[in-house]
Order: sequence, then structure tokens, then C-alpha cells
Amino acid sequence: MAAERGRFDRGRGEQARERRREQIRERREQARTQAREHGLAAEAAERSGERAGRSSGAGSSALTRSRVRLDLPRAPRRSLLPEYDPEAFGRLSERVARFLGTGRFIVWMTLVIIVWVLWNIFAPDDLRFDPYPFIFLTLMLSLQASYAAPLILLAQNRQDDRDRVTHEQDRKQNERSIADTEYLTREIAALRMGLGEVATRDWIRSEFQDLIKEMDERRLFPAERDEGDR
Repeated sequence: MAAERGRFDRGRGEQARERRREQIRERREQARTQAREHGLAAEAAERSGERAGRSSGAGSSALTRSRVRLDLPRAPRRSLLPEYDPEAFGRLSERVARFLGTGRFIVWMTLVIIVWVLWNIFAPDDLRFDPYPFIFLTLMLSLQASYAAPLILLAQNRQDDRDRVTHEQDRKQNERSIADTEYLTREIAALRMGLGEVATRDWIRSEFQDLIKEMDERRLFPAERDEGDR
């Protein structure tokens, strides 16, 4: 009986091993077929890509080259406009605006206009470059005004920005000072409340004086004190 059972168990083990081998073989065959299918799909994709590349030509290469990498800084773009320093230009505009708002500029402009008008009236005809009605002078004044107005506005905007920053700093400083004064007032109030319970010099003096008076009275009238105590 034991031998038969051992043979039966061995037969079962061999059958199980054969089943496992068959399953492994089936899995390998499935993997191979899937790999073949993927390979065929990849080959087809490559072929279609080659065909598209041949048809598109330089277009696909341009697209691949135009891809932007996020891990690299962007290259500076070339612009047709001239480059300038905004800070230096702002300082120059402020200087011009300050000069335009002075009396010296008004005096010099008045002298130039007077000389211009007198020269074109009383000078010989061959030397006059802007006869009456002084069209060239009008053009120059309009040109000067057209440039002066934007420069003045730019200077005002820069001054407004500085004033805004200054006001913001002043506001923060005022907030800090208000917070400091509130803190100091709370501390002073706490100190006053604490000092209200502390013995002052005047109070100690008054207590000592009262004690001295009692001691003097006891020395002067000891018998009456004793009788009163009895």
C-alpha cells in the first residue's frame, strides 16, 4: 500500500511538473509573439516616418531643431531696435527737465528768438535764412516742445516712483514707531501697577515717624500705659 501511494504521489508530481513546463512554454511563446508584433509595429512606424521625412524634407528637421529645452536658459533675441540703458536715459531726461524749468532756459530761449527775428528782418536779403513769417522758427519751436513734453513726463514718472518708494518706507517706519510706542505704553502701565504695591520712601518715613511717636509716648507715660493694659 505504501509503495502504491508513493508511486501515485510521484505520478502526480510529474504531472504537475509537466503542466508547469507547458505553462512556461506557452508564456514564452506569447512573449515571443508579442515581441514580434511590437517589432513589426516599430518597423512600420519607422518606415512611415522615413516616408514622411522624405516627403517633408527640411520641414521635419527644422521642427526638431526648433524644440526648446527647459533645462537651458533662453538665448537672447536679436531686435532691430537700438539698445539703450533706461537708467541713463532717465537721468538725462531729468537733467533736461530740470534745465527746462529754470529761468536760465527762458532767458536764453528769449534771446535766441529775438536775435533770430531781428536778423531775418534787418539783415540783407542774401543773408536771411528764415524770412517773415518765420516758418523755420515755428518748426524749431514746435520740435523743441514735442521733445520737451515727453522728457518732462518721463522725469515726472521717475519722481513719482521715487516718491512712492519713499512714502512706502515712511509708512512702514510709522507703523514700527506706533508699535514701539504702544509696547512702551503697555510696559509703563505694567510698571505703574507694579509700583503701586511697592513701599515708597515717603510711606516708610511716615511709618517710622509713627513708630517713633509711639515709642516716645510709651517712655513719657509708662504707668498709664501699664494701667491701661491691665
